[in-house]
Amino acid sequence: MAWKEESSTQAAHGSGSLDSGHARLHELGYKQELKRDLSVLSNFAFSFSIISVLTGITTLYNTGLRYGGPLAMTYGWFVAGGFTMMVGLSMAEICSSYPTSGGLYYWSARLSGVEWAPFASWMTGWFNIVGQWAVTTSVDFSLAQLIQVIILLSTVGNNGGGYLASKYVVIAFHGGILLIHAIINSLSIRWLSFFGQLAAVWNVLGVFILMILIPCVASEKASAKFVFTHFNTENDAGIHSKLYIFVLGLLMSQYTLTGYDASAHMTEETKNADINGPKGIISAIGISIIAGWAYLLGITFAVTNIPYLLSSDNDAGGYAIAEAFYLAFKSRYGSGVGGIICLGIVAIAIFFCGMSSVTSNSRMAYAFSRDGAMPFSSFWHKVNQQDVPINAVWLSVVVSFCMALTSLGSLVAFQAMVSIATIGLYIAYALPIFFRITLARKSFIPGPFNLGRYGLLVGWVAVLWVTVITVLFSLPVAYPVTKDTLNYTPVAVGGLLLLTVSSWVLSARHWFRGPITNIDT
Repeated sequence: MAWKEESSTQAAHGSGSLDSGHARLHELGYKQELKRDLSVLSNFAFSFSIISVLTGITTLYNTGLRYGGPLAMTYGWFVAGGFTMMVGLSMAEICSSYPTSGGLYYWSARLSGVEWAPFASWMTGWFNIVGQWAVTTSVDFSLAQLIQVIILLSTVGNNGGGYLASKYVVIAFHGGILLIHAIINSLSIRWLSFFGQLAAVWNVLGVFILMILIPCVASEKASAKFVFTHFNTENDAGIHSKLYIFVLGLLMSQYTLTGYDASAHMTEETKNADINGPKGIISAIGISIIAGWAYLLGITFAVTNIPYLLSSDNDAGGYAIAEAFYLAFKSRYGSGVGGIICLGIVAIAIFFCGMSSVTSNSRMAYAFSRDGAMPFSSFWHKVNQQDVPINAVWLSVVVSFCMALTSLGSLVAFQAMVSIATIGLYIAYALPIFFRITLARKSFIPGPFNLGRYGLLVGWVAVLWVTVITVLFSLPVAYPVTKDTLNYTPVAVGGLLLLTVSSWVLSARHWFRGPITNIDT
């Protein structure tokens, strides 16, 4: 009966004078503590700038070239994009019903039933927040590495004795970037909204400029046949199966198309969030698929020599896209300065990506601590006079910096940790969807946005896809398997699973009761 009353209220509240997202949040038992000032465009902008096709494609283009090359990237992008949209549609449907900053872990609690709610929200929440921290770590570290390459090319390049920053300088870059992101995220939501929209515009314009400029400037261009049909099977990984190679090449696309849960985490600051939150998720994925494919095509038309671009002996030290940009201008004008400026466009896009990632991190930490799930929860969920969860912001950047410190000891260990950014986060995406199509199959009450009779089908496709990529991305990426070539993704994700379950069994099950309301009734 309670669910029916909630449903009728949910259906009616949109017609009242109170913001529908505010009203729904009150129904779910939470006070409006954050400033609700974001439009649907701003909500979209946060997810779009975290997905940031300029970031994901640029930083993992080497992987795409090595495993399958043009064909795998051109068509693999739509394979990953299509299934990602299924995940996004399922998440959007649930977001419409439960528009809270807690997002995924709150959804799991409401959809898994009273008995399983605490455990379900505990597991989902920790996979979500650690996955988000790993995303921020990965994004800002990739920016630090790109700055390293830009400096190298600006000082005559690898073959001219250019300056290659040490790993300690790179980690210093990383720390500086995080510091700037923390300062920006300490500003009011109006400023964050402005920067978020600027980031979205920058990503769209950046894609448009680079996809046209690079192939036009390049003196040697790839043919359409090469871009759409060439399948690269030459790699130094000892892998010869075409299917296996294609699957590994999907990593670039799937890593890029992640982070859109930001729209859910920003719902308590979004107007009419039960409608605009879902719009933010779906539009961010859809536009990213289109923009990303355009960027991929444009860049790949400037690729003519895959082995050379991947070689550590080139001027960019093996950073494929950087070398492609540099060569395009150098071959035509005798100087690679134009290519370095183009890399600057990408660097700013990555900067915005990291900025929005910290925003999303902090809202998740704020909500999770509000429900008492984190150590020192009362401290992390405090908001300042500008309604910003300031302590959660600084927690997020400190944790991300600590995660990056593993790179000083071993890049293998660092890569294992950031692998949680893809697999760990997608597991968190899949859990509430799984509960929606199983335990809550008959009891789920949809919000204004819903998939109707297709909800269960789309949900099952989404869950199966996450299951498939979890297995595929845990497979070895090189043979023979040694301690240096072992794919540590299952170790990292398994370690997170072990820690999360152990902490539940040993402690949390005695005191954590899942999401708790903070409205006195």
